Amino acid sequence: MNSLVETGLAQVQAPYSLQQLIEALSAALPAHCVLYREEDTRPYECDGLSLYRSLPAVVTLPETEEQVQSVMRICKRLNAPVVARGAGTGLSGGAMPHSQGVLLGLSKFNRIKNIDLASATAIVEPGVRNLAISEAVSPYGLYYAPDPSSQIACSIGGNVAENSGGVHCLKYGLTVHNVLRVRVVTIDGDVVELGSEAPDAPGLDLLSVFIGSEGMLGVVTEVTVKLIPKPACAQVVMASFSSVEAAGNAVTQVIAAGMIPAGLEMMDRRATHMVEPFVRAGYDMDAQAILLCESDGTPEEVAHEIARMEAVFRAAGATRCQVSTSEAERLKFWAGRKNAFPAAGRVSPDYYCMDGTIPRRHLARVLGAIEQMEDEFGLRCANVFHAGDGNLHPLILFDSNKPDEVERAEKFGAAILELCVQVGGTVTGEHGVGMEKINQMCVQFSREELDAFLAVKRAFDPPCLLNPEKVIPTLARCAEYGKMHVHAGELRFPDLARF
Repeated sequence: MNSLVETGLAQVQAPYSLQQLIEALSAALPAHCVLYREEDTRPYECDGLSLYRSLPAVVTLPETEEQVQSVMRICKRLNAPVVARGAGTGLSGGAMPHSQGVLLGLSKFNRIKNIDLASATAIVEPGVRNLAISEAVSPYGLYYAPDPSSQIACSIGGNVAENSGGVHCLKYGLTVHNVLRVRVVTIDGDVVELGSEAPDAPGLDLLSVFIGSEGMLGVVTEVTVKLIPKPACAQVVMASFSSVEAAGNAVTQVIAAGMIPAGLEMMDRRATHMVEPFVRAGYDMDAQAILLCESDGTPEEVAHEIARMEAVFRAAGATRCQVSTSEAERLKFWAGRKNAFPAAGRVSPDYYCMDGTIPRRHLARVLGAIEQMEDEFGLRCANVFHAGDGNLHPLILFDSNKPDEVERAEKFGAAILELCVQVGGTVTGEHGVGMEKINQMCVQFSREELDAFLAVKRAFDPPCLLNPEKVIPTLARCAEYGKMHVHAGELRFPDLARF
């Protein structure tokens, strides 16, 4: 393995051999925690974005924090890249391993260490499933609010890495709003704690910097999360619309009316027709788009807000409004929304799930543009997303057995993301940048901004060994990608040589 390793800054000569790396890790961890045969490492070659794959040189599955520290110290000493991995449900290639480095799996860190009812908090390890937290505290009338569609499988450590949200993030916030403290192992093998169990912590707000950093700053070994009381009552309005544009405009009108729903999601006709035979949620099959809008609180609060929501929807042109009449029906409505991704398998061999965020006022415009892009790229797209906060998740349907469709799907996705930037949005909401959106980072941010991001990474990880080649694009990449984009009649970075 005496070959070049791209660390995100420059290529350096790796001073270690694969045998040296295996021997060092095997001396620090039990034999069953170090995998290096291809048949053992193959399951770790990608995350949920399977378009990007790389076989790791070594996989480590530590069982204690001390073992994580040992892995980090060995990797720094040998100058070996290290990529942390949770449940592998990420959708941006953020957990794709380095072919000459270590994949550090945290699936064995799966304990809920403490539930404190007095402070309404829980201390959990990073491998704990998102939904397992709510299941554990449900007998006490509490739950953990962030609920990604993959919550049955995704881990809290991965949620921290990507700053995950979910269908209820409009009212209750993303991971960053529901985590109080994290315990982190640095590339030096040191343990640091960011945040506090108190409402605030002294010094710089490094917790907010760390959450959403995609494994580039350190490896989480413990997370303290906030718990909130389960509402006494919750109901969902399913509003049907004759056009996607009308549904998009209705979203802005709900917020303009001063309401903050517990959840406000949108699905277009292709998405509902994909999901309904799979879940049988009772969706309106004649509508061009539906909105799922939830209210929670006391029965009186919910009844009042549901009536206001229905009035706004009807004024916005809703052709039908159906209110859930039982808890079972409410959960059925949400089950359809949360199973949209697997349901795509009923109608397409593959799908590419995008993740851009836009100002709500541009929903109708952007959705209309995506419809036109279907003709431009010759591919179908189902729209299902967090309408309330403008976080789009278009599902581009394609067949990976046809190379030209793969290329068109990637170009389709890039066009959507760059449109999001054009209207004042961002290239990601909760899936992260990973391998997928590095080029679009060049579109959204100036070189000065990217250099500032890199300076933060260097402060935590001076050798840039943690999750290299991702998230922050190199100058060469931005120059190469930038040549395709002309602004005000001039190329981006006109002083740089083109390749």
